Amino acid sequence: MKRWQWMIGGVAAIAMCSVAGLRAADEAKAKHSVKEIMAKCMKSGLCKKVADGKASKAETQALVAMLSELPKNKAPKGDADSWSTKTAAVADAAKAVGEGKDGAGAALAKAANCAACHKEHKPS
Repeated sequence: MKRWQWMIGGVAAIAMCSVAGLRAADEAKAKHSVKEIMAKCMKSGLCKKVADGKASKAETQALVAMLSELPKNKAPKGDADSWSTKTAAVADAAKAVGEGKDGAGAALAKAANCAACHKEHKPS
């Protein structure tokens, strides 16, 4: 009887670890695609508006939330390390603006340089 109890306990432990692992993997996935983030943040002019200090608090928070998802996406093209570095810089700069740090708007404008990223990572 004790052997069955140990087996059932072991199976339950494995199941719980599997569920926890799936949740962690799900949290690491981006909620928004690169295309969606670019449309809502860059093409719409929201990033420039936030960098210039002309956005509302809600708009700034929306930008921070969207750009924080960018590094979670896989590089559409090019080197993954370069993608990681560039997208993390944009996300960090957006967070700094959201926190009201001095000079954060200028840092966001510099980090959000479209051409620097598009040359390496935008698919044709």
